[in-house]
Amino acid sequence: MKKTPSLEGEIRWPRKVTTPAEAVRFIDATGFCLLFPIQRLPLPSLYYAVKAGKMHGGMGWDKDTAKMWGWKDELPRKRRAFYAKYFKMRGTFLSLRYLPHFIAMRGSLAAPGDYERFYAEGRIGDAARAIWETLEKHGPLATLELRHACKLDSKPGNLRFKRGMAELQCLLLVVHSGTAQETAAWASGRFELTARAFPKQWKEARGITPSAARTAIAAKYLEWHPDAPVLRVARLFGWTKEETAAALSGARA
Repeated sequence: MKKTPSLEGEIRWPRKVTTPAEAVRFIDATGFCLLFPIQRLPLPSLYYAVKAGKMHGGMGWDKDTAKMWGWKDELPRKRRAFYAKYFKMRGTFLSLRYLPHFIAMRGSLAAPGDYERFYAEGRIGDAARAIWETLEKHGPLATLELRHACKLDSKPGNLRFKRGMAELQCLLLVVHSGTAQETAAWASGRFELTARAFPKQWKEARGITPSAARTAIAAKYLEWHPDAPVLRVARLFGWTKEETAAALSGARA
């Protein structure tokens, strides 16, 4: 059965997206977008651009979807865009121009070994700490290999792994970086530390304050959604009313 899409945050795009290069142009233009449209998440989606807005029959798996599914692996692996489960833990692309702002906004800058500090501050749990430490020590790993290295390969361990990975992706500390064929089924996702995968953007984030980051992100969102109400922006980015008001005021100045 095809799912009925949400079109609340979609934008008009001049042409159907058909290639990875065109996908990157779309991601760069929007600044940040979803892989697929999500109900009550007012952001543009790459799927809508790939379908050229023709989604009256709902969403289903077809050649366009399969092609797009490959781009979510290819683009971050080739360092052309950032991809992780970010907004509401759904597939999200961030333009490399705005990745530093999101890192700064989330207060996610970290040095080697900082998994201990983040854990002590209560920002991540023990599973996230184990994943972070393992990736730092061994480099990029595919899902099953990573779970095994973290001793999270049991059924309960898998649940803890998913929670830990969610925490790290929400903080933009880990990026999806290609795939590996670990079993005869679907290929597994491969993960890497954002600081190592995108060192230039990580360095740029050091010179951006959280308030300046929020203003830049708000300005980009208003570029496509000029009439967005304060409450929508606050909910979308997880900001307080005061932070949102300041960001919108700065963006509109």
